[in-house]
Amino acid sequence: MSERAGKLRFVSSYMRQLTIPVLALPRFAKRLVALGLDVSLCVLAVWLAYYLRLGVFVPLTGQPLWAAVVSVGLAVPVFIISGLYRAIFRYSGWPALLAVARAVAVYGVAYAAVFMAIGVAGVPRTVGILQPILLLLLVGASRLMVRLWLGDEYRSLLRRASRPRVLIYGAGTTGRQLAQAMIHSTEMQVVGFLDDDDRLHGQVLNGQPIYRPDDLPELVQTLGIADVLLAMPRLSRHRRNEILAQIRLAQVAVRTLPSLVDLAQGKISVSDLRELDIDDLLGRESVTPNHILLAKNIVGKVVLVTGAGGSIGSELCRQILAVNPAKLLLIEQSEFALYAIHQELEEKLARLDVATPPILVPLLASVQDDDRMREIMSTWHPDTVYHAAAYKHVPLVEHNPAAGIKNNVLGTLRTAQAAAENGVSDFVLISTDKAVRPTNVMGASKRLAEMALQALAATQLGTQSGTKFSMVRFGNVLGSSGSVVPKFRQQIRDGGPITLTHPEVTRYFMTIPEAAQLVIQAGAMAKGGDVFVLDMGQPVKIIDLARRMVELSGLMVKDEQHPDGDIAIEISGLRPGEKLYEELLIGDNPKPTQHPRIMKAHEDFIPWAEFEPKLSALELALNVNDVGVIRLMLQQLVAGYSPSDDIVDWVYLEQEAMAQAQG
Repeated sequence: MSERAGKLRFVSSYMRQLTIPVLALPRFAKRLVALGLDVSLCVLAVWLAYYLRLGVFVPLTGQPLWAAVVSVGLAVPVFIISGLYRAIFRYSGWPALLAVARAVAVYGVAYAAVFMAIGVAGVPRTVGILQPILLLLLVGASRLMVRLWLGDEYRSLLRRASRPRVLIYGAGTTGRQLAQAMIHSTEMQVVGFLDDDDRLHGQVLNGQPIYRPDDLPELVQTLGIADVLLAMPRLSRHRRNEILAQIRLAQVAVRTLPSLVDLAQGKISVSDLRELDIDDLLGRESVTPNHILLAKNIVGKVVLVTGAGGSIGSELCRQILAVNPAKLLLIEQSEFALYAIHQELEEKLARLDVATPPILVPLLASVQDDDRMREIMSTWHPDTVYHAAAYKHVPLVEHNPAAGIKNNVLGTLRTAQAAAENGVSDFVLISTDKAVRPTNVMGASKRLAEMALQALAATQLGTQSGTKFSMVRFGNVLGSSGSVVPKFRQQIRDGGPITLTHPEVTRYFMTIPEAAQLVIQAGAMAKGGDVFVLDMGQPVKIIDLARRMVELSGLMVKDEQHPDGDIAIEISGLRPGEKLYEELLIGDNPKPTQHPRIMKAHEDFIPWAEFEPKLSALELALNVNDVGVIRLMLQQLVAGYSPSDDIVDWVYLEQEAMAQAQG
């Protein structure tokens, strides 16, 4: 059976090799081939007709030869006039077969008239009927065979020819492996390499030329390049950004391979390619984490993460699980978010090669539920708590201030008090750069949460419990829920426009994994009441970010200079509470720590004895949703808080509208 299959594969391969030369023939030559085929079929039909009539094969000499000559003499003109040779055989379908049937019918009438009505000595009259019938079958079958033979292969050739043409940046080992993996790819067609090495320019690698990177804009036009595949995983972040800036000028899309660590030194495949994420531009050279700091508060300990289903909380859970805690408690008020992160971590847990795998405990709870948080803390007595639960979407919290403050401030305080009462060793609050001189309720609530922990750390409860309270403050993380990056990416996919609130909006950015690792390491350095600030690098203008994302997609921004561009950028105006610029420090005296990306800030706070009654008064205002009093108290408590003049709380606005309607 295998020998037969091998023979079939050989025949199939041989037929495919014949296909390309046949398809490459000029149209006139193809018509001559078709004509020669039909002439042969006319002769074959006469021979078979004689066999059916006489029961023996007769040589085509004498009278049988005249029957064949008459067949060819009648069929060729009829077929030409009927347009059979204008049809493209590889597209033959029912219309083509009907055309063949009509032509053979006309031919059959003439042929039957010659040999049946008139008669030719030595030629049986039945040949005049049998031969046209056989000719119809043979010609029709020939058209179907050509369609089966050439049609599929031709369509396959068209698909391969229509694949996007790409260049691989990097003619090293990784680039060669990628080119080899893409030989049979149905998605892309490699037409050459780009490389920085001058010695390689003009050379040929695996049949593909190697070009100078400076020639890319010209190659895009001459070769029709759609994508550049970046196959240089050893590149430094700085050099990668230089290359990306160069590629952006050519207006082609960029795809890249993961780092060597992600590839795990395995064989490169097409599936390894991914679209270039914006963090490839905004990210920085990674700093090797301090594994002593990573392990200090986690290895073999009971760790609790609030907001475990959120962007930061879920990444914290992933990083913590990899460091092998004894137990990992997942606190989340969203059932779906808790289910999703628990399932993901269970799958990761199954792949962990450790003698005693961590125990995962998914817990539905709100950090505002004092009794529930105390119940959880008293049951498991966690060693470390990472408090990531927060309402962080600026406009939503601005429109729902009471709910935002209750969750971000009171939820933090209740969780911290429950932690201190149950002997938690380390309590780390995830804070935000929006807490610095805030213009919105969200930022003010996060600063108030910081102040609550600072004050609590200095109380008798904080000092006697041994709980070290600390806060880690950083800016935006790429790809988080509410981040502009996924929003812009979707708007580009939809064909635009990209909506931007203000052309001068500037933000700090960091990748989620880097932020989570730094949070863990910062918490391990806490002494009590510490405010840590992460080094976010250089701030980025959001409009520049939008332009880069458009250009890295191989598109052009539509503006006054480029009215025929692809994606427009529309300015919608600042949202309630939105700042143009964010800051990380209230004061100007940050101190370095043992980690180069983590600083320690000295931030003033209100002592607990003075802070507690004011917080209680704020809670009373929150319970009755007195927005005016809430705003006033926030201004008194949070230094630098300067809200906008308008109150945009939905409930307040609706009540105002109802009062005006009744008045």
